[in-house]
Amino acid sequence: MKLAYCVLFLLIIHTASAQRVIVRDPVISGMLEQVSATHLEQTIRKLVSFQTRHTLSDTLSKTTGIGAARTWIKSEFERYNQDNGGKLKVSYDQFVQPADGKRVPEPTTLKNVMAILPGTDLADKRMLMVCGHYDSRVTDVMNKKDIAPGANDDASGVAGVLELARVMSKNSFRATIVFVAMVGEEQGLYGAAHLAKRVKEEGWKVHLLLNNDMIGNSYGMETDLKDNSSVRVFSEGIPAAETKEQALARQSAGTENDGAARQAARYIKETGEKYVDQLQVKLIYRRDRFLRGGDHTPFSLQGFTAVRITEMNENFNRQHQDIKKGQEFQIGDLPEYVDYTYLQKITRLNLAVLANLGLAPQEPGEVLLLTTELTNKTALKWKAPAGVQPSGYYVLIRETSSPVWEKKFFFTETSAILPYSKDNYFFGLQSVDALGHESLMVTPIPGK
Repeated sequence: MKLAYCVLFLLIIHTASAQRVIVRDPVISGMLEQVSATHLEQTIRKLVSFQTRHTLSDTLSKTTGIGAARTWIKSEFERYNQDNGGKLKVSYDQFVQPADGKRVPEPTTLKNVMAILPGTDLADKRMLMVCGHYDSRVTDVMNKKDIAPGANDDASGVAGVLELARVMSKNSFRATIVFVAMVGEEQGLYGAAHLAKRVKEEGWKVHLLLNNDMIGNSYGMETDLKDNSSVRVFSEGIPAAETKEQALARQSAGTENDGAARQAARYIKETGEKYVDQLQVKLIYRRDRFLRGGDHTPFSLQGFTAVRITEMNENFNRQHQDIKKGQEFQIGDLPEYVDYTYLQKITRLNLAVLANLGLAPQEPGEVLLLTTELTNKTALKWKAPAGVQPSGYYVLIRETSSPVWEKKFFFTETSAILPYSKDNYFFGLQSVDALGHESLMVTPIPGK
């Protein structure tokens, strides 16, 4: 009898260990349900209706060109603000882009379109940014006259940003959330470069930027792959703005794969897959694709945590193409080729990440992995964050060869000892509140 009991007990433990319990915040799930594929399609078709959104195109017409497009985007932000109790602060981020001798032939006034949803915790200075770029182009990057619909590149990203603002501005978050439609991406990332420099100079505490660039195509040219259940997150490894002291700590701990962008990408994967059904987040350990760039890069270069969210497969007949009929198919970035259900999923991924971070307590501070003695255990200590205090902390652990976290241990104090060797594992730390909203992960540095 005792033997049978033990065998049954072990089977129960084995079965339980293979299960994963998913607990979702019903408030966030409710917000995700409000993300509408119909609204996303309507936004894309409206942006396409301006014929071209080339950065250097007409700024005076009310119906055609980039001037009409940015006016309409701003009016949409203002409409959401009116509908949702005046929470949003809507503005142009205006600047003069000097001539560059390449893609901007003369000084040109450019405007990012921005809506800020202020956080409710005055002690919480975190800002979370989400962006897409609203300019478009055809094959000749200097062609500002011909029709350049840019339905997927990147009206899809802007549609996602607008939908996020529409839904999220009905709610309140501890952290501040910034929604941005960037300009000048196709001419050289100029809108993002200006804004990244501005927020650096003005001291904005941008903890994460999500750049959504081409998030509506589910068909891969050449490979003939149809995939509406996977999305890529590109993240840099060693931070571009790493200091000498940070480099020494990284070299000592061997954390080349644990920079802030990589940790954010892991957070996006865990949170997105938790909240969005039938979606797998693929971690791509590169800053961006070959021969391409994106608006997250200027933020990375300024020292901010920034990643690119983009479709799994690309159709190059729908990117930067003149509209024309090929021998077998239509060429051009047209709205009828956007997968709106797929776009809805990726927009929901963004919302799940922003809402969880926006509601979570701040990250713990001064996180140290103690190296004072030789031991097969690991000791960590840290400081509680400012603002609303967390209910506790998660110590995360994974093998050094694993791309994702494998275990989480909950602690209520600001120190922990685990029976896992610091020589054999990587560790992370995050704050968590009573409802399970988790902060970004912090990589501990060696200390005493």
